[in-house]
Amino acid sequence: MRPLRILQFITPSGFYGAERWILALANNLEPGQVVCDLAVSQETSDQDLTLAELYPASVGQVHRVPMAGRFDWRVVNRLAAIIREREIDIIHSHGYKSDILGFLAARKTGIRCVSTPHGFAGRVGLKMALFIRLGTYTLRHFDAVAPLSEELVADMARFGVPEHKVRFIRNGVDLAEIDQALCEMPPREPVEDRKVIGFVGQMIPRKGIPDLLSVFDQLYGRDPSLRLQLLGDGRQRPELEQQAAAQDSAPGIEFLGFRNDRLALLSRFDLFVMTSSLEGIPRCMMEAMAVGVPVVAYDIPGVDQLIEHEHNGLLVPYGDQQALADSCRRLLADAEWGRRLAAAARKTIETEYSAGRMAREYSLLFAQLMGRGSASVHMAGGAG
Repeated sequence: MRPLRILQFITPSGFYGAERWILALANNLEPGQVVCDLAVSQETSDQDLTLAELYPASVGQVHRVPMAGRFDWRVVNRLAAIIREREIDIIHSHGYKSDILGFLAARKTGIRCVSTPHGFAGRVGLKMALFIRLGTYTLRHFDAVAPLSEELVADMARFGVPEHKVRFIRNGVDLAEIDQALCEMPPREPVEDRKVIGFVGQMIPRKGIPDLLSVFDQLYGRDPSLRLQLLGDGRQRPELEQQAAAQDSAPGIEFLGFRNDRLALLSRFDLFVMTSSLEGIPRCMMEAMAVGVPVVAYDIPGVDQLIEHEHNGLLVPYGDQQALADSCRRLLADAEWGRRLAAAARKTIETEYSAGRMAREYSLLFAQLMGRGSASVHMAGGAG
């Protein structure tokens, strides 16, 4: 039987959660069953297209689709040409722009379309809000929508996506990639008992990084040997750097930007802290859990699917900076407790959040949509 031919489509904003998710899926699809091409929009000369550079050639071809500005309807025709040339069966889109353009390309060519929502922005401008609203409306007309967290499943009901089209496929991380990176790293050399608190992700308002900076200022006041390393980039970075520079803890704060060696740096954190106000199931936190770093986070939907308080990490009420600082102090002071939490966190990822399990569920969904699986696609509940 001919392998199914899938086209992943995203308009990349960097190499963050959604982009790494696509790479993890591609790396874990069963060879011979699925050919999985990738289409990325190419909007500017300096756009970060790391995903396209890392995408495995053994899985499928990479297509760079020219896009004038932030939104270009001509992309629909360009995608349609790729779909016809590559005999694509299903287009799989990620994000509101990709959903709108991918849906139109699917309808133009008569193929199936699937969307995976990765999360939605918080406060945005009017124009962006209108595009997001159009994107969420478009989801109603997809053949299947596969949110990666229970919170996002609830969002689909709020957006009016018919329940029979919703397939919950839990997020997953590529443990093979992580374990290989850990094996290739040289042994860590301790630096005079200096401990590092870390963050990985986009520097955008919903990540709550101002809270993290304020909490670190408290911690640094008691222990000036502490360091805070922030990996990632985004539109909020200049104001965050200004905030950091004005704090007494400025000498202990490092903005490292986007890094190809993020897993190596992440594995050297003594503590991973997340202060987001809105998440799906955060990939950066899953990676921290997988590499064995203790986690402290605000207790919000999505995060609470990953962390069970005092079993595999610590949760504090959203916005409670004092509770966050206290939890960080407790873990930094008790390395053995941190190791126990980290070991339980790794077990959580292995049993519930592996990319191998996720890829198997997507392969089944694609097959069912093309009439190759069971008679009907079981939606809504999905497989955990």
